[in-house]
Amino acid sequence: MGALPARFRRERVLVVGCGDVGLRTARVLGGGRRARLLALTSSPERRAQLRAQGIVPLVGNLDDPASLRRLAGLATRVLHLAPPPSDSLPDWRQDPRSRHLAQALARRSRPTKLVYGSTTGVYGDCAGDWAAETRPLAATTPRALRRVDAEERLRWWGRALGVDVTVLRIPGIYAPDRAGGPRERLLRGTPVLRERDDVYTNHIHADDLARACARALWRHAPQRVWNVSDDTALKMGDYFDLVADWYGLPRPERIPREGAEQRLSLMVLSFMNESRRLRNDRMKRELGLRLRYPTVREGLAGEGAALARRTGSAG
Repeated sequence: MGALPARFRRERVLVVGCGDVGLRTARVLGGGRRARLLALTSSPERRAQLRAQGIVPLVGNLDDPASLRRLAGLATRVLHLAPPPSDSLPDWRQDPRSRHLAQALARRSRPTKLVYGSTTGVYGDCAGDWAAETRPLAATTPRALRRVDAEERLRWWGRALGVDVTVLRIPGIYAPDRAGGPRERLLRGTPVLRERDDVYTNHIHADDLARACARALWRHAPQRVWNVSDDTALKMGDYFDLVADWYGLPRPERIPREGAEQRLSLMVLSFMNESRRLRNDRMKRELGLRLRYPTVREGLAGEGAALARRTGSAG
């Protein structure tokens, strides 16, 4: 008997980089009810956690091409959320992980769709201007330059092999149960820039991002790029003031840009060297995504409710 027609086969979604957002996306997809869910993980100890979420774990490492051979012909749709490698590589502009993944997926039958989670850092510093998806890229940090390389490599791969590749450009992600959130930063006492030195920053709630990822997997949009951002237009210091007021914490110290490198990590400084506001019209129009948390105020309200539930259950 021949193979079943494609319309009768169950879709197989592979999540590469199945961390917090990947797990949230899996829940949006029904925990494997809508499609068979698979996840590439470099940590064998995560297999039980993934199985509990209805996800089939596949142990492999994007830095080890030989471990990716089993991915050939395995997935019909791919969500690529893995970050680029560290900044210590000799060739600091390129993302070899995306190259290795593309080579593995090119063997045997190829996926029909690949969604790549990039960063809005590819726009570089916009001096507070609005950035739409058509804005020329001006990345400066090694991290963002590798994202530019991955975007270009994967979109070229999609054109060459007939795979529908789309890119999601993602700003700062937050959620109450997400590690490293704004509340944690306030508790650490990390300062922010004074008003005249401050920069615009952009945000997306992790649950809204997961919904965008799930929609993008099924949206036919080859070579399309979407900014996945909420409607907030706040400078970084104002954002952390808002968070502090919401949680009843002291507002962060405001410091001048001069000398900030003595108080802040290189990672935090890199964010403070870029100022932009994101256009999200294309996301709303083409993905049809109605944000559950249109601004950080609604997101913080959700965080407060979740924190209250956790505190109440703990008491």
